[in-house]
Amino acid sequence: MKFLHIADVHLGCTRYHLPESPRDFFDAWIDVLRRYAIGENVDFVVMAGDFFHKRAVPPETMNYAVEGLSELRDAGIPVITIEGNHDQKYTDSEFSWLRSLSSWGLVKLLEPTFIDGLPNYEPWDASARRGGYIDVGRARIFGSQWFGAQGNQMIPHLTDAIVKNRREGAFHILLLHTDVEGHQVHPIPALSVEELMRLRSAVEYVGLGHTHMRYEIDNWAFNPGSIEVTNIAEYREDRGVFIVEVDDAGQISARHTDEYDFRPFQQLSFSVDGIDEPRTVTEKVLEMVGREARPAEPGKRAPIIEISLRGRLGFPNSQLEVRKIRDRAAEITSALHIRIKNHTVPVEYLEAEPAQTDEGRHQIERRVVEGLVLRDARYKNRAEAIAEAVIGAKRMALGDESPEKIAEFIAQKAAGLKASETSAG
Repeated sequence: MKFLHIADVHLGCTRYHLPESPRDFFDAWIDVLRRYAIGENVDFVVMAGDFFHKRAVPPETMNYAVEGLSELRDAGIPVITIEGNHDQKYTDSEFSWLRSLSSWGLVKLLEPTFIDGLPNYEPWDASARRGGYIDVGRARIFGSQWFGAQGNQMIPHLTDAIVKNRREGAFHILLLHTDVEGHQVHPIPALSVEELMRLRSAVEYVGLGHTHMRYEIDNWAFNPGSIEVTNIAEYREDRGVFIVEVDDAGQISARHTDEYDFRPFQQLSFSVDGIDEPRTVTEKVLEMVGREARPAEPGKRAPIIEISLRGRLGFPNSQLEVRKIRDRAAEITSALHIRIKNHTVPVEYLEAEPAQTDEGRHQIERRVVEGLVLRDARYKNRAEAIAEAVIGAKRMALGDESPEKIAEFIAQKAAGLKASETSAG
């Protein structure tokens, strides 16, 4: 038995509002399908959530989805999927685009039903095109949904529900969209490894999604990472897809690969320490670009390059020649996009600080935010925690995290504050 495990396709992502982005995500995905699903003649494909980048799917993105899925259908390769947090249905609606694709016969969307708040599994109904698990050859594949912060509470119930529906002699797979502790890149609670391990009594393979980097746990739980980079903060992470083979004894051989078509990225960093003229910053940044930046190569995708400015700025922030740096760097590299991120400590901060201070930018930022919070007497006992939430949300926004993830982070911080107030009272 051989199958392709992919996750976090994020079709429709408009990375940095670039018009080329939606096509980038489609091209990476379709190349994966042609090379590793059709090309390797797999028995089926599993997608572990976030097929779409957002619930409201533009027509262009839906065209891409139908084109790729139709190629798999024509090749006789079924696609089994679950919803992730980006493409799940709205709470007040029974409709989602993945449900539509399932009803059109292009994917098989697996969803458990819930009775009194507990998950329950029904077999796939081919006429209704709905169900919680499906048999493909000797594989029995179970779906789940996005549980968010409730993952640790739901895993024991999910395990019990799967055990009740195991099939003698089958190889059992669970698709699960979640972060796992020790492997997550988001500052929000994740599923603990201890809770994840409960599932060992129920399934022989956990197909994970959500975290945009590759990792494996005990040759049993596998997360391939996103197919494309959704924001440049992820570009150094190992990502790709798993081609999985299972022998007659149930032994797993999972091969990870990133050999397919995707947009190259690069991050450069420049320290402004000791420079007190905007023109000098511009000159030295462009010297670095000419020396270190990867230029576009003929016949290949032009890169996206981010230049981070760091250190203590010796002049007002407004005097930085950001546009000039961006335009000249684009000329030097022929990059698709040059992104400038200013992480410097502006001179306005330095004037308010003793010259001998060793504080870094993050410490100064935290102290400034705490000072603003302390102006409201209602929050004087919680200034540190509130400042942590504000700065964390800001960093997620600067890292182009989705509004949903930022909102979830804020909700978690708010819940923690409320819990501490309750215990103190």
